[in-house]
Amino acid sequence: MEPSTVSPLSTTPADQPADHPGTHTADLVVFGGTGDLSMRKLIPALYHSDRDGRLSPEFRVIALSRGGLTDADFRGKVDAEVRDQVPADDQAGWQRFLGRLHHVSVDVGRHTGSDAGGDAGGTDTAGWGALTRLLAGHERRDRVFYLASPPRTFGPFCRELHEAGLVTPRSRVVLEKPLGHDLPSAQRINDEVGAIFDEHQIFRIDHYLGKETVQNLLVLRFANAFLEPIWNSLWIDHVQITAAETVGTPGRRGYYDHAGALRDMVQNHLLQLLTLTAMEPPARSDREAVRDEKVKVLQALRPITGTEVDRFTVRGQYVGADGMPGYLDEPASTPPTEASRRVETFTAIRAEVKNWRWAGVPFYLRTGKRMPYRRSEIVVQFKDVPHSIYPGGAPNRLVLRLQPEEGIQLHIMAKEPGAGEVTLKPVPLSLSFGETFTTRVPEAYERLLTDVLAGNPTLFMRRDEVEAAWRWIDPILHAWESQAELPEPYPAGTTGPAGAHELLGRSGRTWHEEDA
Repeated sequence: MEPSTVSPLSTTPADQPADHPGTHTADLVVFGGTGDLSMRKLIPALYHSDRDGRLSPEFRVIALSRGGLTDADFRGKVDAEVRDQVPADDQAGWQRFLGRLHHVSVDVGRHTGSDAGGDAGGTDTAGWGALTRLLAGHERRDRVFYLASPPRTFGPFCRELHEAGLVTPRSRVVLEKPLGHDLPSAQRINDEVGAIFDEHQIFRIDHYLGKETVQNLLVLRFANAFLEPIWNSLWIDHVQITAAETVGTPGRRGYYDHAGALRDMVQNHLLQLLTLTAMEPPARSDREAVRDEKVKVLQALRPITGTEVDRFTVRGQYVGADGMPGYLDEPASTPPTEASRRVETFTAIRAEVKNWRWAGVPFYLRTGKRMPYRRSEIVVQFKDVPHSIYPGGAPNRLVLRLQPEEGIQLHIMAKEPGAGEVTLKPVPLSLSFGETFTTRVPEAYERLLTDVLAGNPTLFMRRDEVEAAWRWIDPILHAWESQAELPEPYPAGTTGPAGAHELLGRSGRTWHEEDA
């Protein structure tokens, strides 16, 4: 059997005990290990993996931070912040998991020239020496370096790991989003990290790809015969991809002023969902075939440039309404700047995939803060039947919900019960993962961390994929930056600015919630 066809869960590190098949022995080193992402996502995901028996007894988590914590201090912090996610009947398992945790103090700011501390180019020899001693004697074990830190630190951290002699052939590095703020910065990061790690060792993570519904999108498309004949422009009218949030940006305006919705959500999350929806069937389910097809979709996206940016994109910023503050009024450590007034908290885009399958089918992408609901979904709107013999019919629709409740709905037309004239009503055929499957649905980071530990890159972005996404996004960013107009205001708690509804309304379409 070729290596690419082996199940990733069959990967067995060289020093893994033979009596723990299917588990992962590794040292997971987390830069920013005491930060928000680690406490909210990574540590809980690792605990659940341990509880489900996916980690060997020798697996260790090593958190790096400037906190000056001992192992006991770090374990106490984790216990205080994560214990509420531990079932009452697993206290012994929780204590076992806490024993896996270690902490090493490294003044990471000294390596980046950031305000986090120290001078650029300084050397924190004590911290790196402590990490070297902790890893010593385990060179044959997998080493996973998880960079839960700003992207400007990726290159410097990787160089420091290399100079400290900590990068082995069994090492991997995980890069959190955002990977840069435009194409040149993304290429620079890829060059810096690629100078230390080979491409197969680099895992660029997007947590949306770990969601069960995303996995089921591929299964739904490629393991069922009934969809493929109609998954094309002959039968599909348009596709909507929405990521809506009820929260604003309290305390995060400093970050969001430089990111905005286009960089924060569209360049990664929404484009990833678009590629999985539009990709051609891969020849096989190996580690590169799926990613090859995703890249082809990004390369087939019709560029949006010049005056077309005004026609096919909308940007908005929420303003105060119904007791909710506007973006400029959110609590922050610094007052609003000109960048604050120009940043988009909402964007909608009409995209097109220029190939035979999707010619003429618009893909509408939408994301926003302070919307009336929290929802991430893909809506595939089919065309109407060629000739209807019943009045009142409506086209079929497939809805794949990623959050908050993951599931799939196929909206079909059915007859309402009763005598007399036939009356049609759209009804959903629903699959709720929570109701259908008795097993616990793992969080996205559980799936992705499992794949990292197994060395399976299928659900991670390849270099050419990241750069293809930025090539499509950059002209939109540049056009917005050159415009004098500010983002269109929309009241907090609404579905976005009027321009977003006009974007679909010009062709007689509406957003999904407007039909509900």
